Amino acid sequence: MAPLAFADNTESAERLEREKQAAKTEVWEPVPAVVSAKKNEVPSDAIALLTGDLSAWESVKGGEANWQFSDGELTVKPGAGDIKTKQSFCDVQLHLEWKVPQPEPDMEGQQRNNSGIFFQQRYEIQVLDSYNNATYPNGQAGSVYKQTIPLVNAMRAPGEWQEYDIIFKAPVFDGEALESPGYITVIHNGVVVQNHVEIQGTTEWIGAPKYNAHGCEPLQLQDHGNLVSFRNMWVREL
Repeated sequence: MAPLAFADNTESAERLEREKQAAKTEVWEPVPAVVSAKKNEVPSDAIALLTGDLSAWESVKGGEANWQFSDGELTVKPGAGDIKTKQSFCDVQLHLEWKVPQPEPDMEGQQRNNSGIFFQQRYEIQVLDSYNNATYPNGQAGSVYKQTIPLVNAMRAPGEWQEYDIIFKAPVFDGEALESPGYITVIHNGVVVQNHVEIQGTTEWIGAPKYNAHGCEPLQLQDHGNLVSFRNMWVREL
């Protein structure tokens, strides 16, 4: 039985040596924080932006956010102007749902129930009724407006709630110089439509995008004169 005992000892030594080598690539710190993320609920470490009132928002013009808010749904009040969060953000994960009403017969292109989500008040992800609605592709729903065309059109019909899940990596500046551009990933109704694309600069309706140095800034929702609604909006700082 001696040879068998010797074999057992050899296997044990080899196993201990493998475990020792494997331990060299085990990283035990930092330990990730525990986040509760139940289905259809706001993650425990997220900031809910649409709760029982509009206390998280203000008008870009100054003063209170003067949009319509009822039963957790926020709707653009045409002519009231854009609204922004009171809190500023850099890198974020943003979740929201949005809905466009049935279009009027003469609505087409960019006039067919338009809005937008501006990160740091500069970089827009388009909100638009792009369901059977021809327009320039770098201006349809899910586009980085006037910059990057979405990979696909994932739009649901008017009257149905749309979902956006967006990862925004803010640009980094060294003084006035751009050190690293911004990047963005957009998931529209569960479908990736922007895959870590580089943001070319500020959103411009006319002319080329450009970068100007800035720090963390608010999120902004656009009043484009249409009754676009939002709900279940929350943000996680990354």
